[in-house]
Amino acid sequence: MPRVSTGESVFARVVRIVEAFGIDDDALTVGEIARRSGLHVATASRLIGELVGAGWLERDHGSVRIGVRFWELASRASPAVGLREAAMPFMEDLRHVIGNDIQLAVREGVEVLILERLTSPSPVVNYSRIAGRLPLHASSSGLVLLAYAGPELEAVVTAEPLTTYTPQTIRTPDQLRVALAHVRREGYALCAGHIHPQTTGIAAPIRGRDGAVVAALGLIVPNDESAFGRIPALRAAARGISRVMARDDAASK
Repeated sequence: MPRVSTGESVFARVVRIVEAFGIDDDALTVGEIARRSGLHVATASRLIGELVGAGWLERDHGSVRIGVRFWELASRASPAVGLREAAMPFMEDLRHVIGNDIQLAVREGVEVLILERLTSPSPVVNYSRIAGRLPLHASSSGLVLLAYAGPELEAVVTAEPLTTYTPQTIRTPDQLRVALAHVRREGYALCAGHIHPQTTGIAAPIRGRDGAVVAALGLIVPNDESAFGRIPALRAAARGISRVMARDDAASK
């Protein structure tokens, strides 16, 4: 791999350019990409031109956006594709029965990554977005994923200050330990008003063939007593996805 005078590879600079795009960015100017990536404008412009030629980026009226070819390659190669395909029928059925937002999430480091989200006409506030991230301690899906990830990750999470969104957000290691024990004991997480005062997040684990938790299935519902009545349907859907995942894993071996 060719290297620049600073010792950084060209590939590393390409990664910095691609990662300059945030979840809310449909398009960026070359100058914005250069500033976010820390590259000289001339260097960023040259690399962007090569990425446009490869289809990874696209020109858009003076700005640049992620290209269809890049999306195609990422979607084709991602191990999350099988998970999403297994989950979608259950998510659609659950949305029909429950009438609220449904989402599928996995753990990426110390954050929750939203793979899929099905919205509903319900006016409930939902800050989650596809490809969006949240801290593990702050969301119901994150608590589920953290509860089954092992003590080492819990130690990493509690070593840093816990971000708070509302007065109900978990903010201390002791509160987090209690919440994780509840998840392991009851098989679900319920976070009432942890991210928005008017909403409750509920999540249940999805397991693979070996029983390990591979994802979380979540609901975003109003912050009232009706939330508890949605737990059985959520857990049933998560178990259904787990059965499909286990069957597909066995068939691939």
